Amino acid sequence: MARSQNSFIKKQKEKRKQEKKKAKAERKKERQENNDKGGNLDDMIAYVDENGNIVDERPE
Repeated sequence: MARSQNSFIKKQKEKRKQEKKKAKAERKKERQENNDKGGNLDDMIAYVDENGNIVDERPE
């Protein structure tokens, strides 16, 4: 008797699903390691001086 094609297809789908999950986890890990921007709130704040110009230094 021949083996069922159904079980082979299921195995292949599960294998592809696991590969996609692993690749996604690797991309997530890489993004977290290479996250250079952001983080410090002081770097993201901009101030407006008395002339209406945007500056990154806090006014005195």
